[in-house]
Amino acid sequence: MNTQGGIEDNAALLGNAQIARYLFGSFDAMAIRCCVELGIADIISNYNRPTTLSEITTGINSPSVNVDGLGRLMRFLVHRKVFDELPQPEEDGDGETVYSLNHYSNWLLSHTNVTMAPMVMFFTDPFMLSPLRNLSRSIKEGDSAFKMTHGDDIFDFSLINSEFNKMFNNAMACTTKFTMDVIMSNYKNGFLGMKGTVVDVGGGTGGAISAIVKTYPHLKGINFDLPQVISNAPTYDDVTNVAGDMFQAIPPAETIFMKWILHNWSNDDCVKILKNCRKAIPMDTGKVIIVEIVQHPGQHDLLNDVRVPFDLTMFAYFSRGRERTEGEWKKLLEEGGFHRHKIIYIPEIVSIIEAFPI
Repeated sequence: MNTQGGIEDNAALLGNAQIARYLFGSFDAMAIRCCVELGIADIISNYNRPTTLSEITTGINSPSVNVDGLGRLMRFLVHRKVFDELPQPEEDGDGETVYSLNHYSNWLLSHTNVTMAPMVMFFTDPFMLSPLRNLSRSIKEGDSAFKMTHGDDIFDFSLINSEFNKMFNNAMACTTKFTMDVIMSNYKNGFLGMKGTVVDVGGGTGGAISAIVKTYPHLKGINFDLPQVISNAPTYDDVTNVAGDMFQAIPPAETIFMKWILHNWSNDDCVKILKNCRKAIPMDTGKVIIVEIVQHPGQHDLLNDVRVPFDLTMFAYFSRGRERTEGEWKKLLEEGGFHRHKIIYIPEIVSIIEAFPI
């Protein structure tokens, strides 16, 4: 029978183990980075079958691979369910363990249409990791940890550091690919019901608006972003690249599309952007499609375990960024001139918010 003291001791032990788990959490991210840098998922994929440690070793471009270290890395990644591990029967070989890809490690392949490898490299880069040491200072003094570390906001810093800018753009491009795949699958009727021109505000290199007009050829697209972004944007059929500043004006269109934009900005900034959106669309038939996280406080599931850290991420890296609840979105939309909205929940960490002037 458990005594009260025994229960308390067990709770203390579990608490100790949980805090230790958080402390060692940095190894999760860095082990994933190591996997991408070594190309382990690609090596296994190239064999097109479960692969031995010896074969993985051979695939790594180095004459002096630490096989023991590689084996311990694979043991850790198997424990974290990134790879599957299967014992090989003696009659099929020497009994060496073989490793195979699963639905986690498939996201670490480098040459697939949808991959998280660029995101892994971006978020585990020293440029992104070093600001986290200033998180407490950020809370004390009120500026972003990123700016305290590097001297500039993340967008300004990307303008003067080409290496960082390239990593940032690659990471954003890969998120666009798999996010747009989910959106296109779950918002078919939304796009089918649209007419005329769609402006992608903050559209980057144009991947999202290109996917929309390619799938729905009755639409025309405008990729709208800052001049330094548009100057590097490729040309797509039925998409016009337009340079400008969303805080000044947005090109007129029937529909405005914004993905991962408003969460970068303060409430006041968002209201300015939304008011410009309101001016750019027809009063009676126009709408704005916003793809963003909608926070669900108290909800416990895998996707919410990603949504919640995203808000702390915005706090650490963006001076004015934040993730918002439905109530906070409603308030912003109304102040920006959109008195009716609808939230469409999709199987992703983001949701689709349709906003209408009337």
